Amino acid sequence: MEGPRVQLLATCLVDGLAPEVGRATLAVLEGQGCDVMYPADQTCCGQPAFNVGLNKEARRMAMHTLDVLDATEGPVVVPSGSCAQMIVHHYPELFAGTDREAQANRVAARTRELTQFLVDDLDATVAVDCGGCVVAYHHSCHGLRGLGLGAQADRLLEGVDRVDLEGAEECCGFGGLFSVEMAAVSAAIMDEKLNRVEASGADTLVGGDVSCLLHLEGGLRRRGSDIKVRHIAELLAGAR
Repeated sequence: MEGPRVQLLATCLVDGLAPEVGRATLAVLEGQGCDVMYPADQTCCGQPAFNVGLNKEARRMAMHTLDVLDATEGPVVVPSGSCAQMIVHHYPELFAGTDREAQANRVAARTRELTQFLVDDLDATVAVDCGGCVVAYHHSCHGLRGLGLGAQADRLLEGVDRVDLEGAEECCGFGGLFSVEMAAVSAAIMDEKLNRVEASGADTLVGGDVSCLLHLEGGLRRRGSDIKVRHIAELLAGAR
């Protein structure tokens, strides 16, 4: 199987806290025949600074990311709706009317969230084998509302034993720095989500953003729950 050359933007959370998701993403893309490159100078996309209004600092990080990615060719694939949305929507906003506008638009046009790329660009067909797990899926806010994703993950998980999750499209409470600045509210939102996960009968919670999954997994572990938490790339990496 031959596929396109793609640039993997792993994200700083994957790099620092969940490298297994990066390895799984690589395996999934290579399994679809992609020639995967990893731009070595990549770092944070600038979203945390942007989200709290530090646009000057966000632009500085975004300019570095733009220079790194604009020197490459092919789709930029990101295993995160959150970071993908930053590049696709907010980079063009940050650099509108500047000498970086064309560069920002070029990179934004090439950037794809992982499930989006697999389904919309590659029309990938997979057969996921997760050892008989029962899955509940959490749709993260940025991917769902920012990029219009949702159907892509649904299609990729068609062969999995999956249960309905009440409020699957509701926020998990993380929200980046929101979870630090308004910890009590964040925890209350998370607890409601976890109540529904536990009530669903799932033994595995799956999602597309490491940030949300780390938040939810922390809550589950504090409850003493045995429910596993996995990024969708980890399930897809075991596909036949």
